[in-house]
Amino acid sequence: MSIRKSLVYSYLDRYASLVVSIVSSMVIARVLTPEDIGVFSVTMVLISFVATVRDLGAGQYLIQEKELTTDRIRAVWAVQLGLGVFLAMVVLAASVPVSTFYKEPRMLNIMLVVAANYVINPFGSLTYAWQMREMRFDTLAIVRFSSTLVGGIVGVAMAWFGHGPISLAYGALGSTLVNAGMAIFFRPKDFPWLPGTKEIRRVLAFGSRLTGSSILQTVAGSAPELLLGKLQSMTAVGLFSRATGLVSMFNRIVLEGMNVVAISWFAKQSRQNESITPAFLTATSYASALGWAFCLGTVFLAHPTIHMMYGDQWGGAVDLTRVIALSLAVSLPSALCHPALMALGSVDRMLRVTTSTTVMTVVLVAIGSYFGLMAMGWCVVLAAALRSWVWLVAARKEVDFTWPALLSLSLGSAAVAGASAIGPLCAFVVYGPYPTEIWQPLLMGVPTAMVGFLVAVIGLKHPLLDELKPLWAKLRTYR
Repeated sequence: MSIRKSLVYSYLDRYASLVVSIVSSMVIARVLTPEDIGVFSVTMVLISFVATVRDLGAGQYLIQEKELTTDRIRAVWAVQLGLGVFLAMVVLAASVPVSTFYKEPRMLNIMLVVAANYVINPFGSLTYAWQMREMRFDTLAIVRFSSTLVGGIVGVAMAWFGHGPISLAYGALGSTLVNAGMAIFFRPKDFPWLPGTKEIRRVLAFGSRLTGSSILQTVAGSAPELLLGKLQSMTAVGLFSRATGLVSMFNRIVLEGMNVVAISWFAKQSRQNESITPAFLTATSYASALGWAFCLGTVFLAHPTIHMMYGDQWGGAVDLTRVIALSLAVSLPSALCHPALMALGSVDRMLRVTTSTTVMTVVLVAIGSYFGLMAMGWCVVLAAALRSWVWLVAARKEVDFTWPALLSLSLGSAAVAGASAIGPLCAFVVYGPYPTEIWQPLLMGVPTAMVGFLVAVIGLKHPLLDELKPLWAKLRTYR
């Protein structure tokens, strides 16, 4: 499948799933309280440490392996299946101590439900990795959207009928069941069902270093919610979770789809001994232009967006949302560094970078959490900026891009984002930072942002124009 077609399917999947997630989030935010959301968020953050080792990087090994044999496939399956059962037992064993530590009995039942995910998940993981390797994003889109839809329906239904934060856990379980069932259906007929250990050392040699990096990234990403839950309150965690949830929509709209295709595409180029530098720089320019436009729009329209999507009880998350948007903005230049290094198999360098950035992030977040929610938000921004620089320096040694080339593309992306922000800025000035109206600022800011973005891309001949031209040509054929 071509890179452009892969991106189309990847984004169709993300956008369709995003619609389901937004609708379910809007309902759940009006049914559950900030404290309910906080309880579930802290629980899932704790479990995310376990999730980072759920297949020890075996799936990523399968994607980048140049010579894939039956024995190596058996080894990947053995790692995934064995770890799934083991990690389920770990979650079960930790459920009582965790709920006791946070003095929150609801966390116990949530962990019991989530433990089942780890037993079921391996039945989908192997097929998912193979489809990524073969760039079969059409099949992946079907599987992912179906599982997201079922998960959203289950979660909303249970929350609606008063089951509290455990509703979200049951939604995740429903999603995992559907994902595993469909993955078995699409599993290649020649894939072995019996696990094997003949090549397991080769798989673990790659995966253990990648997993070490993933664990440290999870520590860095989880630190704000874990520290807020202990040093502040579950309500503070809920507000932080909702703020980051809104900002992270950009990850779901753009970065996740781009990164999934980028890893597969970079790995394919690497297997064919081709340079990934042009693709890396182009993808980075796409991410920065779209991301900076999103961040500026979020800063100016955070208040009406929060109230429209989640309701009045989440007004305390507005200012934090603006700050978290800035942390996304400073991280965007390095957005493709991780998938590039992973595709090139540079797991040792990834581990070194992740170790240093994790220590720095946890220290800064701990300091901020002690002083309060907003202080922690600004520490997240500082940590993101430093982390972005370190990743760029590390990636440059492998990808071999030049600083002037990256700067030139970044300035063009900044100009496009600035043009897109004119409309949201006008709405901010006219209606104020905390408007009593909800729809008027959005109706003024969102359409004008889209127009400004398109005009700037065309006028400045940004690299995104190369993607818009084929789309426009295809649309004209339907006239």
